[in-house]
Amino acid sequence: MMRSGQRPGGIAGVLVAAVLWGTTGTAATYAPGLSPLAVGAVAMGVGGLLQGLIAATAILRQRVLIRHNRYFLLTGAVAVAIYPLAFYASMHSAGVTIGTVISIGSAPILSALIEYRLDGLRLTRQWMWGATVGVTGMGMLCLAENNGSSTAHPHALAGIVLGLLAGFTYAFYSWSARRLMQAGITSRAAMGVTFGAGGLLLMPVLLMTGAPLLTAWNNAAVGLYMALVPMFVGYLCYGYGLARIPASMATTLTLLEPVIAALLAVLLVGERLPPLGWAGVGLIVACLGIITLPAEKRTFSLLRQRKATYEIADRRKP
Repeated sequence: MMRSGQRPGGIAGVLVAAVLWGTTGTAATYAPGLSPLAVGAVAMGVGGLLQGLIAATAILRQRVLIRHNRYFLLTGAVAVAIYPLAFYASMHSAGVTIGTVISIGSAPILSALIEYRLDGLRLTRQWMWGATVGVTGMGMLCLAENNGSSTAHPHALAGIVLGLLAGFTYAFYSWSARRLMQAGITSRAAMGVTFGAGGLLLMPVLLMTGAPLLTAWNNAAVGLYMALVPMFVGYLCYGYGLARIPASMATTLTLLEPVIAALLAVLLVGERLPPLGWAGVGLIVACLGIITLPAEKRTFSLLRQRKATYEIADRRKP
């Protein structure tokens, strides 16, 4: 059973991660010489290896338990390796905001389907309302960016498909890491071994595409930032949160990421966000409020109302 102090801490950890992740699209614009595959490989590859390194002691201590749950490790590692390649390729093909919206906006629904199919979990009405509001906001933000952009993206459809692949792999590695934690593996060990293994799988891609990292200081600076801040620190925060809240809630909370990406695009890159986009931002913020409303408060309120009803009925008895 989840302790009362775990839920707020878990929510805070995921929200901090979402803010950090929201900076990746803007950061990538400062290194136009890097291909999306190179950006994805250096960000998640190096960041994943760092996570595995700092968690090495915990991983060794729980190696027997990890071996018994190797299915979740292997599937999670493959998903970790695919995710950044699909995500950054989606942004390259369809634009930063569109790629982020599709990748992150599809993750809550895909995560719910994974949990429904593999775990048999039922989603609460509160979550469904929140997710609906959030995905509606995603759609509005996506439409606003598309209509407000003066530059067409000839490969936008491919970018959308890649974004859906990114959303699925993001949801799937979240589910796999959560299952490792539920098996008794600590958050640090579960995230470290999953992302460390995924980082190893990305090393061949980095070797084939990462030469531009050494040709210009801005490329190297962006690669270093991506690996250390959004991927390393961000996923430490995400792992902390994922150990305390369900994967479906965690992926829904990361709907904050496209909001941060859009705001940074306006403030730093010079993009314009039409009123429809700001309305979408408002809906996403409302979504965060809906799904993070503690169920305990609502339950207490219902019980109090029911008690008052019974007291009135008792007074009316002869």
